[in-house]
Amino acid sequence: MTDTSDEIWEPHAPATTARPRPVDVPGSAAGRLELLVAGTASVNVLAEGVLEVTAEDPDGGTGDVRIEWRTPCVDVTSFWSPDPRGTGWLPTAWNAPRRTSLSRGAPVAALVGTGDTTVCAFATDREEVLASAGVVEETGDFRFWIEAAGRLTVRIDTSGRHFGRSLAELADWWAGGRPVHIPDAARLPAYSTWYALHQNITPETVERQAALGKELGLDTIIVDDGWMTTDRTRGYAHCGDWEPHSLPDTAAHVARVHDLGVQYMLWYALPFIGKDSAAWAELSRFALHDAAHMGAVVVDPRYPAVRAHLVDRLARAVEEWGMDGLKVDFIDWFGVQDPPAPGPEADCATVDQGLHLLLAEIRRRTAVAAPESMIEHRQPYVSPGLWPYATMVRAVDCPLSSQENRQRVVDTRLIAGPLAVHSDMLMWHPTEPVEQIACHLINVLFGVPQISVDLAVQSPAQRETLAFWLGVSRTHVDTLQLGGFRPARPDLGYPMIAAIGDGTTIVARYAPLPVATGTEAAGEWRTLLVANADADPGVRLTGGRGTAEATVQDARGRTVGTSTVHLDGGLVDVPRGGLLTLRRV
Repeated sequence: MTDTSDEIWEPHAPATTARPRPVDVPGSAAGRLELLVAGTASVNVLAEGVLEVTAEDPDGGTGDVRIEWRTPCVDVTSFWSPDPRGTGWLPTAWNAPRRTSLSRGAPVAALVGTGDTTVCAFATDREEVLASAGVVEETGDFRFWIEAAGRLTVRIDTSGRHFGRSLAELADWWAGGRPVHIPDAARLPAYSTWYALHQNITPETVERQAALGKELGLDTIIVDDGWMTTDRTRGYAHCGDWEPHSLPDTAAHVARVHDLGVQYMLWYALPFIGKDSAAWAELSRFALHDAAHMGAVVVDPRYPAVRAHLVDRLARAVEEWGMDGLKVDFIDWFGVQDPPAPGPEADCATVDQGLHLLLAEIRRRTAVAAPESMIEHRQPYVSPGLWPYATMVRAVDCPLSSQENRQRVVDTRLIAGPLAVHSDMLMWHPTEPVEQIACHLINVLFGVPQISVDLAVQSPAQRETLAFWLGVSRTHVDTLQLGGFRPARPDLGYPMIAAIGDGTTIVARYAPLPVATGTEAAGEWRTLLVANADADPGVRLTGGRGTAEATVQDARGRTVGTSTVHLDGGLVDVPRGGLLTLRRV
């Protein structure tokens, strides 16, 4: 084995003292992986096809260490990563490496093969790394390298299992057996004001949407931007004081929403101190980044004065007003590439250290005030380092893009560990047909749907469709969100997804594909649900044995057919936006 790292043209490669040397690969991965390590290396076999590789600075210091490996790029269909729009194509080895941190991304990726198998997946034991993955044009191999300071451990999986199982196991490794409490409410459908109301927030509008949403199965309302200002021109110049200018008598207003049986969460753009805020005079001098185009600065959490102000402002919502949680937005803006050197008033060397302290204290204060309180984070800040500070993570904004919402929910689900994964808010034109509204909901069926349309102007048929599909989400929450998760074909944007629970399997079909009903693919099911989001109504059943009783419902939940069908070769017409329910005879 020879060191071939110098053969690759890397115009974006960082300057480093790490010089990897070949290391023997034990076990079943021998012959499939070429491994090089810069630093003192140790390699352990954890299971069939799963290795743990550690590199340490030989002097015990903070010098660069690097773990690099190659595998033949054979029978490969896609490269998976948790970055928005990061899944699908195979990057090249000469692309710029990506840096992950507490506030941006996660140190994990997977090379996926035909049949959704794991060709090679990896995760690291630390949040901040520099990582590269790509095709080596000269050889047809796929090369990975990870670099960090001092010490680094990487788990590498070449097991050939379904890539979703490999990623779930890597997420379990991150969790390390530490419990993270997720309130039941975090997994139930929610209403968001953002697309429906934007900044036009008043107590009356919020209470109206909360009441209408409760009737449809929306037990939480998330009030977004606009509550802290009477200005309606957008931007973030009014962030920082977080006074409820558009929600006077806030505690009484929150109590009225609670009387409806609805929980209440409030939005905060955590990093921003706006130029029109009273806090600007004191805190703008602690700027981490000048976001002039936003009318604000991003403040530096390395300073105790910054953390104290932000913690008090956010905790107030739960402690004083009786809120049930916070939507904490824009954490990724703390991920400044080259932050300024900390000043004498700072008590942290790095921004991530300060961010840990900030988020931990926000979570501590809110949990003390309300143990079942919720905190929402958002893609792309999906690092496992954030798990103790959040209960849910939402797909990044993609209004009216069903397929994009589906892909972002799935990508986040695959490595979210204990957190509930929410869709981006669903919106549609007032004249949207009910079949397409159902498809919007089916596209996010394996996450928690958030709805953001004016419920007061929905037609009876639109409301009926919403209530039906939200009911499916609520009734089958355990299977959909906690069951075995099997998304198919990441290279095609996941045209079919399955969740396997205890006796219930749920499949969503986004393309005219047959549905496998056998136990190997669908588990030991007694009830099998098939949600059809494709225009082709012909759902072909394959691979099962015997027959089942079939009930077909349309987009509004109305029964349109019943029959007995064969589980291998049976064909059932399921209208677009409809649901097929199979029960074993």
